[in-house]
Amino acid sequence: MMSDRQFVNDTSDAADDAALDRLGESLMRSDREFVNNITGPADDAALDRLRARLAERADSDGLLDVAYRTMDSPIGALLLAATPAGLVRVAFECEGHDDVLVELSTAVSPRILRSSRGVDDVARQIDEYFAGRRRLFEVPVDMQLSKGFRRAVLTHLMEIPYGVRESYTVVARSAGNPRAVRAAGSACATNPIPLVVPCHRVVRSDGTYGQYRGGPEAKHMLLTMESSGGHPRGPGLG
Repeated sequence: MMSDRQFVNDTSDAADDAALDRLGESLMRSDREFVNNITGPADDAALDRLRARLAERADSDGLLDVAYRTMDSPIGALLLAATPAGLVRVAFECEGHDDVLVELSTAVSPRILRSSRGVDDVARQIDEYFAGRRRLFEVPVDMQLSKGFRRAVLTHLMEIPYGVRESYTVVARSAGNPRAVRAAGSACATNPIPLVVPCHRVVRSDGTYGQYRGGPEAKHMLLTMESSGGHPRGPGLG
């Protein structure tokens, strides 16, 4: 994945870029340990410290609109992104995390940095979910990437209990438009906040899975896990 500074430089406008550059330069001047270690074995640790301080300062100065982090999971690496309003994106590895960051810079804001703000608690709850210790996510969500009927569908998805499956027909009706079954399927397939907004619990009327942003194997694993009481099982998943 590209560095935070490279991403910011590639996507932000001139004013935001200059402001973030000033923050970074200020932090580098004040962090003598970082300067001393820049060519030594502690480069990674020093860069992590600088990144964390840059994100903290950007947030306090109102320059951080989207915070993100990655995490490992039984269905692959996940990208978590949050605005001050809540979790705005969960992306699977197959989507290309760099591509997702670029999309967020266009759809939400170019002021994006790796930061723990609003995403560390999400990561903890996802870990608990896969460990079988959580069945309901308790995090604020930001649905600004979904409009109109799609948002109505996602709102309903959050009401589907753990281990329960609904058909696209039922979802369309519950979202207020019984005839919009295809639109309900599209809303589920393009859900920007999978797992937390559980579109994997929606299947076709004949019981087949339908499309899933993380791929058919991920959807199969999630449904199997929930039906077995919360323990991930599947090829190569332990």
